[in-house]
Amino acid sequence: MNFLRRTVLAAAAVSALLASTAGLAADIKPRLIRFGYGLNEQSNQGRAVKYFAEQVEKNSQGKMKVRAIGAAALGSDVQMQQALIGGAQEMMVGSTATLVGITKEMALWDTPFLFNNTKEADAVLDGPVGTKVMHKLEEKGLVGLTYWENGFRNLTNSKRPVTKMEDLDGIKLRVMQNPVYLDSFKLLGANAIPLPFSELFSALETKTVDGQENPYNTIVSSKFYEVQKYLTISNHVYSPWIVMVSKKWWDGLSKDEQKVLMDAAKASRDFERKDTRDEGAKALADLKAKGMQVNELSPAEANRMRDKLTNVNASISTNVGPDLWKETQDALGKMRAGK
Repeated sequence: MNFLRRTVLAAAAVSALLASTAGLAADIKPRLIRFGYGLNEQSNQGRAVKYFAEQVEKNSQGKMKVRAIGAAALGSDVQMQQALIGGAQEMMVGSTATLVGITKEMALWDTPFLFNNTKEADAVLDGPVGTKVMHKLEEKGLVGLTYWENGFRNLTNSKRPVTKMEDLDGIKLRVMQNPVYLDSFKLLGANAIPLPFSELFSALETKTVDGQENPYNTIVSSKFYEVQKYLTISNHVYSPWIVMVSKKWWDGLSKDEQKVLMDAAKASRDFERKDTRDEGAKALADLKAKGMQVNELSPAEANRMRDKLTNVNASISTNVGPDLWKETQDALGKMRAGK
């Protein structure tokens, strides 16, 4: 009996050894991957890139190493996108809004009031619609791995509380350099002014602009509360980030190497969303504690704004294609009907 037990244990040991040898025999070469991002190392973006790097190193038995380069040291989102397309940089994470000039379908995520909550956003981004939009990047020399969360954007200003659409009249509002944002806020009555993010704090401080719109995390980390009194929880746009790889570089990887990166991207997505949402809840409490006057836009008022932006939505539908627009609305309709 002891002999049989020893034989079984020996066979199990050999089997385990073979399995671990097979893992080591995976087609993975030593690689250094430059991963660029815009925010600083202490941000939610920085923490998620660090988590991704740890997963890649672990899953490749230390062969593939990610060099995280933050604070826009490799350039703006647009500059990094071009570096990836040319094969001069391996990876980045950035806003989907800056990809619209490369892949028109990315404009879908700029749609005002598209999602009611993060559950809807996760389901559409991670489902067939989000995958379809991401795959469009490959024609342009980019490979999308996954979406991370920047968050719902909210309004701040130094003039007055915004509780209804008419309160936006005449407010000089900084918006991203993106036509959808410009057209949307002009229609809502604001004086929409496109400005790079790097110039925003001084523009608010000098009253060149009265207000801006960003997720809570950014409002806190950028210290906008120092120059803004009123915060309106409007959740007017859900803003995703996207993790991308240079297609030139990706096509030279083995299937095992691609799997290491894809698995790490999915793990980092779950880590990043939880981290961002936890930080967002804390950031809102911080903004109240720092003396910002906070009000929430009522559902009825959000609907009024949505109705006012019908033409913007029609233009997005035309740009991204009516089929993709319909598929998105159908997916949201089913979720809202509880199907």
